[in-house]
Amino acid sequence: MRALNQFSGWLFVLMATALLAWVYLAWGRDHHQWAFPSGWLLLGMMVFLTAYNARKKLPGLRLGSSRLWLNLHIYLGFFGVVVFLFHLRFRWPTGWFEIILAVLFAIVAVSGVVGWILSRDYPKRLTTQGGEVLYERIPIVRRDLAAQAEAVALESVGTAKSSTLADFYAAELHGYFSKHQHFVQHCMAREGALVGIRQRMQEQDRFLNDAEREEMKKLVRLVNEKHALDFQYSLQTALRMWLFVHIPFTYSLLIWSAAHVVLVYGYSAGAGTVPMGGAGG
Repeated sequence: MRALNQFSGWLFVLMATALLAWVYLAWGRDHHQWAFPSGWLLLGMMVFLTAYNARKKLPGLRLGSSRLWLNLHIYLGFFGVVVFLFHLRFRWPTGWFEIILAVLFAIVAVSGVVGWILSRDYPKRLTTQGGEVLYERIPIVRRDLAAQAEAVALESVGTAKSSTLADFYAAELHGYFSKHQHFVQHCMAREGALVGIRQRMQEQDRFLNDAEREEMKKLVRLVNEKHALDFQYSLQTALRMWLFVHIPFTYSLLIWSAAHVVLVYGYSAGAGTVPMGGAGG
């Protein structure tokens, strides 16, 4: 069923693009008023796409399922990029106002695609390492792991009658446990940082006595737990960060678009070319 819905969605985008291309080639390409109907179509789509955020905040209203709104948001979003390109006649805009408008649209579109990719991939990846941890509890768990690691290092001095492991902890692991690490690597599914830490811990083995080796095993376990926690933090943070880009820029785009409509109609009225309907640039 899900595959069928995806097929239907992409089929809609393809058919709507074909229809738009036909109208553009048959009439819009050489018609000076093409920007007005295509502009209104684009503005209407942007308003509808923005309404998805309002729909999420009003789950009690019977306005269709959240999944339906999400699917409409995705496919209309992709089609909106197509409409935008046709609206511009595939030319780079001129004038600082139009350029800012185009840049805002590009930021919204790119952040939307990034968010779509992250939302499809990251939730599944979050279940692969240690089970998902509540985002608000991650700093508490990190501090607990850091305290446990420091206690192991200090305890080794007394039990092993040697400071070798404690010195190694201070030089190599204290910073690792003190804060979240390797954000980009976790987001990109790279394990090189963890491999490097494990390798340095293995290399240290020849300098340890038997008692310190037992304590080192505890540190290895804590390092693995810290790695899984950083993984959770990185992916959950990324899932939140893209919204802090996408949503504010979406509202900024709507404001600039409304101003664009006013300017276009004001200029057209002055020139005596205001059409019966439409918005353009």
